[in-house]
Amino acid sequence: MTNQQNVVAVDVKSLGLRNLLPPVTKSLSPTELKMLFMKRFEAEKGDNKINGLVDSMRASSPTRIKSSSPSIVHHPSALSMLEQIVGASKGKQIVMFLDYDGTLSPIVEDPDQAFMSTEMRAAVRDVARYFPTAIVTGRCRDKVYSFVKLPGLYYAGSHGMDIKGPSKRCKNKKVRRSVLYFFAITFASSLFPCVCVCGSNFLLFFQGNPGILFQPASEFLPMIDEVYKALVERTKSIGGAKVENNKFCVSVHFRRVDEKSWGALAEQVRSVLNQYPKLKLTQGRKVLEIRPTIKWDKGRALEFLLAALGYGNSNDVLPIYIGDDRTDEDAFKVLRDRGQGFGILVSKVPKETNASYTLQEPSEVKEFLRRLVDWKKYAQGGGAAP
Repeated sequence: MTNQQNVVAVDVKSLGLRNLLPPVTKSLSPTELKMLFMKRFEAEKGDNKINGLVDSMRASSPTRIKSSSPSIVHHPSALSMLEQIVGASKGKQIVMFLDYDGTLSPIVEDPDQAFMSTEMRAAVRDVARYFPTAIVTGRCRDKVYSFVKLPGLYYAGSHGMDIKGPSKRCKNKKVRRSVLYFFAITFASSLFPCVCVCGSNFLLFFQGNPGILFQPASEFLPMIDEVYKALVERTKSIGGAKVENNKFCVSVHFRRVDEKSWGALAEQVRSVLNQYPKLKLTQGRKVLEIRPTIKWDKGRALEFLLAALGYGNSNDVLPIYIGDDRTDEDAFKVLRDRGQGFGILVSKVPKETNASYTLQEPSEVKEFLRRLVDWKKYAQGGGAAP
């Protein structure tokens, strides 16, 4: 008795499979044929992911303003609507939330050179004198503090995954209950498996630790460091690419990368990310960002900070969030869903947004902050706004 292996002769051309399989020079068994199909399918699937990522990179990096501007029609300038904004704050506490890059500083080729102007720093400092103020950014918290250099502010780095407040102890029981309530309902909804780690960081707030310290993604630090090192190595041959370690996320800047190389960059980023299923890929303005797959973003950070200030469930607060990036949309959406406060998008390009108003560039942000302070000064002095 002889052993025979079933084989099948495949006519690639007649079956229309020429583009699906490599050239076949011998008869294939059903198992071998299946493996070839699967190999080619996975390759095409990977190519589609890369192409989709490149298309998304282009979409998030517009090069010109479109002729039609429906966004401007539905989202007027915050400068022209300042009277309505301050009118809505009657009997309420304004709380300011500010993105950094593209909001307080101009977008620059080298992210390490994104310095804010002296005039902008003065405007932020004056705002913080009258209103609780937080910087909410994708940057590493220490990095953005080195840019802003203003104590007395709340700093939420890594898209809100690293929050620290001013160095003063909390003795307000209402504030403590408000934060505890927010913490309980957030983590009770199975936010992520590292609740014990988050809880230990969170409890520092209640143990008299100077300032708030909240880091809901602490367990991911070793993983983020690994990814950072891998991406530095994988992208070093792509001209203009810059990898930035933002502590709880990794940013791959492609602002200085030739568009012809975007595909190669996307492929390298994907190849690294595929090895870490607990991380996800998000995008900003000419930047790819690798972040933990936890349910935490700038919107959650905004809610946490409101709770930390004692306004978690209060109607006596008017949050104003100013940002330019798609990651700021999470915060805009929170304000819209709450029916409380205003989101202000910084953009010259009309965009779909959950924000209520727009400002075109950082210089307009500075002017808006200055006018807000002027209004507050006059209001406190009992006079009319200028």
